[in-house]
Amino acid sequence: MHKRIFMVMALCASLLQVGAAEADYHVIPLPKQITMSKGNPFHLLPTTQIVCTSSDDLMQGNARFLCDYIKEITGLSLSVGNSSKVKTPAIMLVIDPKMQGDEAYKLSVSPKKLVISGRTPAGIFYGIQTLRKSLPIIKAGSSEPIMLPAAEITDAPRFAYRGMMLDCSRHFFSVDFVKRFIDLLALHNMNTFHWHLTDDQGWRIEIKKYPKLTEIGSKRTGTIMGHNTDVDDGQPYGGFYTQQEARDIVEYARQRHITVIPEIDMPGHMKAALAAYPELGCTGGPYEVGHAWGIYKDVLCLGNEQVFRFVNAIIDEVADIFPAKYIHIGGDETPTTRWGECPKCQKVAAEQNLKLNKLQAYFTNRVEKYINGKGRKIIGWDEILEGDINPSATIMSWRGIEPGERGAKLGHDVIMTPTSHCYFDYGQNKDENTEPEGQHPLLTVEKVYSLDPAPETMPTDARKHILGAQANLWSEYVAYPNRAEYAVLPRMAALCEVQWTPNELKNFNNFKQRVDHMAAIYDLHHYVYALHLWPERFNHNRIEW
Repeated sequence: MHKRIFMVMALCASLLQVGAAEADYHVIPLPKQITMSKGNPFHLLPTTQIVCTSSDDLMQGNARFLCDYIKEITGLSLSVGNSSKVKTPAIMLVIDPKMQGDEAYKLSVSPKKLVISGRTPAGIFYGIQTLRKSLPIIKAGSSEPIMLPAAEITDAPRFAYRGMMLDCSRHFFSVDFVKRFIDLLALHNMNTFHWHLTDDQGWRIEIKKYPKLTEIGSKRTGTIMGHNTDVDDGQPYGGFYTQQEARDIVEYARQRHITVIPEIDMPGHMKAALAAYPELGCTGGPYEVGHAWGIYKDVLCLGNEQVFRFVNAIIDEVADIFPAKYIHIGGDETPTTRWGECPKCQKVAAEQNLKLNKLQAYFTNRVEKYINGKGRKIIGWDEILEGDINPSATIMSWRGIEPGERGAKLGHDVIMTPTSHCYFDYGQNKDENTEPEGQHPLLTVEKVYSLDPAPETMPTDARKHILGAQANLWSEYVAYPNRAEYAVLPRMAALCEVQWTPNELKNFNNFKQRVDHMAAIYDLHHYVYALHLWPERFNHNRIEW
């Protein structure tokens, strides 16, 4: 009798597994090691409980995120508990101080429990992302059982810095969209949001000591149309973030284990600031917030001590809003034309025994010293290497890999973001008639995937200074949220594997198979994405965005 009951139970279990929707751990980014185990799977059931015994706010947040993710993907509303004495099956979130690596995690799946462990809440969060992306997407109302094969996943990121930049100066994006963008970073295991807040075309962050920066500098009276044509739309355009809104975004990101690095671009790309405070320029103005894209000759006057008081006051407020250890000071595309015509700048250059083209290094070193005094470090675009700057400055290498390698050899930490692989405002298809208006260079998903931020050809001593990589979304031709999503997806999926997965495990053909499920997650959240990886879905006769 007992044997017959056992056989019936085994048959029912077998039928359940045959009809079950099965998880697939080969997600994006691909984990470092996936070891399938013998034995029965873990079944995700309505009675499954998520257990988190830690009272840490980020750990409690992890549990809530996992609960929400599972409901989004499977429709199951699981309970969250804090007692280790729980009936199985259960999903356990466990801090393990013996694990190596702050962002490493282990995901162990057995019949009665699924355990995600890590040394820190961040590591556990990435294990949650892997679980989230491994689950099959179940249609609403379906009673299809969900099975997770027995396995152990051991994983850690290749690079410590994994970022994306959003330019909110050329075109302004709402707080809600910035948060949606941060959610995309979390989905792709990224830990840094680089927020480009100021440029010639608009100052976007409230500075209370200098209210004209937003009263005047956040608004332009028109925007050039097309690729820097002579046609101006003449339409007022503006927007800025209050300090409270910025703090809210910083907290939103923190809960997702993402650091927000603000960028205040200086001493060039400052025309919006000069429009508000013309006395800070070499000519005294008048200046106008930029309508066109490109490089403007009007920059901060480095022979004017008031400029340094202005910059220091901005840094004071920015450092108070953003707790990140880095403040990005830009430093790119700064013409020396006005300095060459300015007696004040010429006087300072003579006093410092500098040629005019080295005057920016004088500015950078003064600003860095002030920022270091606040316990922070600077990041600058690779142009800052053209001066005699301190090795403590971190270089963001955008004009190729070479400037970053050169900086690393000089002892600078480096973040790789070359235009060739990481400028997501570039087109995704060689047929421009199928692309929305944008920058003309071509950057395919495959090209992004091919990036190696620290190639073996780089000297070992230099490679250890490569912190990681990021992509940039410049917004000259990206005016709306759906256009921004189209620009980054699915290229962000390719980038995150560059940032996370060991180089020897990368394979683009394999990636193309795995990206299908990521696209299904995009669909679930109604993200707009390019379809060039799916020719059967791509309509060459119209723009798909």
